[in-house]
Amino acid sequence: MNRRSLLLAGGALGLMGLSDQSMAKRTPGFFVPAEETRHERTFMQWPVSRKVYRDPIFLNMVQQTIADIANAISDFEPVAVLAAAEHHPTARQKLSAAVELWDIPTEDLWCRDSGPIFAIDNHGGIALSQIQFNGWGRKQAHEQDAQIASRIAGRLGLRLIPTELKGEAGGAEQDGHGLIMAHESSWVNTNRNPGLSRDEVEARLLAAYGAKRLIWSDGVWGEDITDYHIDSLARFTGPGRVLINLPDDPDMDDPFHLAALDTHDRLIAEGLQVEVIPEPNIRRINHPEFVASYANYYVCNGAIVMSQFGDLKTDEIAQRALARHYPSREIIAMNVDILGELGGGIHCATQQMPAV
Repeated sequence: MNRRSLLLAGGALGLMGLSDQSMAKRTPGFFVPAEETRHERTFMQWPVSRKVYRDPIFLNMVQQTIADIANAISDFEPVAVLAAAEHHPTARQKLSAAVELWDIPTEDLWCRDSGPIFAIDNHGGIALSQIQFNGWGRKQAHEQDAQIASRIAGRLGLRLIPTELKGEAGGAEQDGHGLIMAHESSWVNTNRNPGLSRDEVEARLLAAYGAKRLIWSDGVWGEDITDYHIDSLARFTGPGRVLINLPDDPDMDDPFHLAALDTHDRLIAEGLQVEVIPEPNIRRINHPEFVASYANYYVCNGAIVMSQFGDLKTDEIAQRALARHYPSREIIAMNVDILGELGGGIHCATQQMPAV
């Protein structure tokens, strides 16, 4: 059940450049704020699909992990977990009373990718910028997950702004001040946006986020289900400031290590302020496809919710780095190894709605 290994249960249903291009038409005044701005709530999804999770024991473990994350975040801000009404009794057994359940059907848990992207303006307006989820390029069942953004927009009575892009928010990292970074492999790809050039994809991404510039790096095509989402490698912690997760001893035969080093070098060349934190050297789960990303943390009101992997030294380095970058927030470190087995992390499982 590893997202990197492309075990696609259920099948398909349902040179870094810095550019000012903006060929796509922006919706005047709307932009996606930085994750560290104040939130109205966090959205998460309840995993239920037996096409994706064939082993009921494993599915129960995944659900408990999602509940643990939701419960932790609910100490700091409201959380809404999406699930069809028939699954609410099971979910409620694991979720704290502070967590809301919304009757929106789901298949899997990756709300960063299938959930909505909220944009705001300077006059108190809010809308949803619609990047259409298609199961990471038609690799996994997504009949329900493809409709989550539009269903949330309908429940909230908010405008849905189309972008004419297929993809996932986990594939684009933005600082809320006009700058985006992304791996080309997650966007300029025939499984998401066939027939579109990189310039055309870039213009639409800039319009989707209300941004001005986009930094591309190559990424990795076809080696994992996400085509190497950038949010498991590098994150903005402020305007032009990046925290990146790199191995101490890179394997020069590993395409992910090579791509990560390339991204790091090119970010430095672009003049960004980049701090490196190491990947864990000691892990509870030793598997080459296990995703051990400290960068895949979530920023909520008053806290950072991050993964810890059992390496006391690197866990501490990562916690201290996050405390420096977010000095006003409490650091909550959690064992979410089961998400690493699936190829993701806490950021992948969450999506914020900004306060206006």
